[in-house]
Amino acid sequence: QVQEWKNEGSKRYMCTGRPGWLTVSLRVGKYKKIHKNIMINLMDVLEVDSERQVVLVEPLVTMGQLTAHLNPMGWTIPVVPELDDLTVGGLIMGTGIESSSHIYGLFQHTCVAYELVLADGSLVRCSPTENSDLFYAVPWSCGTLGFLVAAEIKMIPAKKYVKLHYEPVRGLQKICEKFTEESKKKENGFVEGLVYSLNEAVIMTGVLTDEAEQDKINRIGNYYKPWFFKHVEKYLKADRTGIEYIPARHYYHRHTRSIFWELQDIIPFGNNPIFRYLFGWMAPPKISLLKLTQGEAIRKLYEQHHVVQDMLVPVKSLEKSVQTFHVDLNVYPLWLCPFILPNNPGMVHPKGDEAELYVDIGAYGEPKTKQFEARASMRQMEKFVRSVHGFQMLYADCYMTREEFWDMFDGSLYHKLREQMNCKDAFPEVYDKICKAARH
Repeated sequence: QVQEWKNEGSKRYMCTGRPGWLTVSLRVGKYKKIHKNIMINLMDVLEVDSERQVVLVEPLVTMGQLTAHLNPMGWTIPVVPELDDLTVGGLIMGTGIESSSHIYGLFQHTCVAYELVLADGSLVRCSPTENSDLFYAVPWSCGTLGFLVAAEIKMIPAKKYVKLHYEPVRGLQKICEKFTEESKKKENGFVEGLVYSLNEAVIMTGVLTDEAEQDKINRIGNYYKPWFFKHVEKYLKADRTGIEYIPARHYYHRHTRSIFWELQDIIPFGNNPIFRYLFGWMAPPKISLLKLTQGEAIRKLYEQHHVVQDMLVPVKSLEKSVQTFHVDLNVYPLWLCPFILPNNPGMVHPKGDEAELYVDIGAYGEPKTKQFEARASMRQMEKFVRSVHGFQMLYADCYMTREEFWDMFDGSLYHKLREQMNCKDAFPEVYDKICKAARH
């Protein structure tokens, strides 16, 4: 298809032919209508190499598919981003994170090689030792350097359960201290925080295990079970700690049934026990279905009265960040997920030369602040995130100017490669593809 595009005279930019409503981002990319759509129907797990402990997959393999394939073979991947429908391609070209990221980094940091079809139609493999510039430039590039056709991802041995410890914490300073302390402990396999108000949170830590106390097993993924974030809140309300054993796959996809807490805005009675028992098996509606069926008016309403944002900030700025989120958005719960950010080349790396501990703060829902105005409020948030050397996840609405965008992200390697590989006539710049200001 790329060769064909060249033969036609390379008149338009190229993009993948997967329709915008199918993606997990709330954005519906307008560019799909004007660019040359390249169909990439590659959705298979190609090879599980137990000796090298890597799995070779195609870009449309989803997280749900991958865990279902690997777990029975005794394997899993180190970072399993939350929602079943997230694809390997999206997680590499965008980014992905999970509560094990304080050990393994972002999804891209668990990948050992990529295969891409470039603008000249050639197929190239890249890894830290071969075509390494390209290997480090691909993550966060949103498909603007080439088309991903395969990826090799590290595997680790799977276990049956996650032994999860719930601990309610009160007071913002205490919350931030406890969260930071747990995130630095390598013996914690998983660390996650749910912040229910400015002064209340539950910090969860977990480890993989094959043994479980039978009376403490909780299959939270079953359709009739309470939504996970509501279940966690019980520990806060009762002001008690607790330990449960959760089947590993249920844990990996623990926020899927309620799309974190987005579903409470779509089906307010969705967590009612009667509704769960009778209709819980139908939830969640796929994000793609919601996008496909929403009219323009509802989409605009969502844009103005709803935020879905992930901001990645150094953990040392956590307290200041939560306060800023509170003032600018006032959306709860907030999701806290720690990750180690290695000092690799590419668009996203820490300010210093050392790897640094960061935290993903996820705000999903209806802002309760009186003066919320989508563009102005988000520009304020973006400015704050830039000031602490943080990053905004690119699946979300981004209101920065081009200068602000390249102030947040390091474009040196990215621009060098776009020049070298003649991407300028083949793919839009990442800013033009994702930013509000640039999209017509």
